[in-house]
Amino acid sequence: MTPEEVRTLISQGEGQRLELKRSLAELGMGTRAAAAMANTDGGHVLFGVRDDGTILGVQIGAQTREQVVRAVTDNTDPTLYPSVEYVDVNGNTVIVVAVARSEDRPHLVRGRAYKRVGAADVQMSRAEYERLLLARRQPPFDQQLVEGTTYADLDEIKVRDFLRRRQEAYPDATPPGAALPQVVAEMLEGARERDGELVPTYTGLLFFGRDLQRFLPRAEVKLARFQGTTTLAFIDRLIVHGTLPEMLDEAERFIRRNTRTAMKVVEFESVQVTEYPYDAVREGLVNAMAHRDYHHSSGIQVNIFDDRLEVMSPGEALIPLSELEGSHVTRNEALCRRFRDIGEMEQFGTGITKMKRLMREHGLGEPVFEERGSFFRVTFWGPGDRILDLIPRAGVTDLRELGLNERQIEALRLMVNEGMEFTNQAYREHFGVAKKTVVRDLEELIEHGLIHRVGQGRATRYVAVGPPEMTRFTRK
Repeated sequence: MTPEEVRTLISQGEGQRLELKRSLAELGMGTRAAAAMANTDGGHVLFGVRDDGTILGVQIGAQTREQVVRAVTDNTDPTLYPSVEYVDVNGNTVIVVAVARSEDRPHLVRGRAYKRVGAADVQMSRAEYERLLLARRQPPFDQQLVEGTTYADLDEIKVRDFLRRRQEAYPDATPPGAALPQVVAEMLEGARERDGELVPTYTGLLFFGRDLQRFLPRAEVKLARFQGTTTLAFIDRLIVHGTLPEMLDEAERFIRRNTRTAMKVVEFESVQVTEYPYDAVREGLVNAMAHRDYHHSSGIQVNIFDDRLEVMSPGEALIPLSELEGSHVTRNEALCRRFRDIGEMEQFGTGITKMKRLMREHGLGEPVFEERGSFFRVTFWGPGDRILDLIPRAGVTDLRELGLNERQIEALRLMVNEGMEFTNQAYREHFGVAKKTVVRDLEELIEHGLIHRVGQGRATRYVAVGPPEMTRFTRK
């Protein structure tokens, strides 16, 4: 490492991947920090630098390097082997201890396992320690074989549909030319050979399984629409089963039918406004399915209230919340690759940025990311009764292109904003037009689905489509 690189590191301040120590008198604490980094994302421990970044340097003796190495190797289990180098920075020697994210984690320090959370070394929970220990002994969850299954438990119709969606997402991609079982095993990571037979992996089962919940009952999405802002009373609820793509689509349908849509006219444009940007909510669902802890006994939970929508994903965040944006750290790398294959994920590590951008563009605040016990929660705060103030993103129709005149648009405004109901005679008197013109105007509005006829004969009247609290027209 060069002096300039050391100065750049120091300028960033202590954090997830950097610990600063004044002298070798703090070697014990430095060892714990090195192990915590190896258990998390790797990093550097620098000796000879104060917390505020002032470079003090350390005295170097014949056994100094060995002293530092042995402090780490003798006090970690399994043994952690750091890289130790001396760097002269403005005449002061800084000892740089570098550790990478370890394949042998979790490493214990004097019998305890630590992880790096921001600039702190935090003792791991027993559950997290056991999960890392299990991962060290076998492949990641999504690449493990599913006991009790055969290749026949995968639905090749679903595989073909997946490949079709992959081609639509990436038209320039070369279609696979091999037999379908080979494609599933080699390209899609959905099966592996064991004793001469193909056996599904959890990735295969989650994307192409005939009966996923038979083998993995916790792979489900529970959705609920509550009355008000608490969980006291249900309006609607659903438990979704199927493969991940199937559950994703069904969950979005539930969310759409349990959130509001409004309409308004601005400068002769009819604008459809949704309560939430559905692309952002779908991104939240994809992230929950891709990154969740499938060892957890619970499924994904979606809660819809009058003022917010929450997506609860089983499993704690793998890195500090402050460092999630722009990072790609996951329990299930193969699941992420499959979601990316069909265009449900973009570049890895961009999901949080995308959700924030879509919420801002919709006129709402950025989503809130937090941990609640052993769950990771994303909260999308809605507009409440301000839905008509949202910034429209889609569904814009130029009413003039529909052939509507200013008289018809003014009639719509009166029907909705003022709650007015028109009869043939009232329309004729209000706008000063002939009876024949009234019939033509109102019939055109009916044909476009903007108003409807109520009653018969002399009692016939015309009202706007949709309840007043859901539909309003304004005109600038």
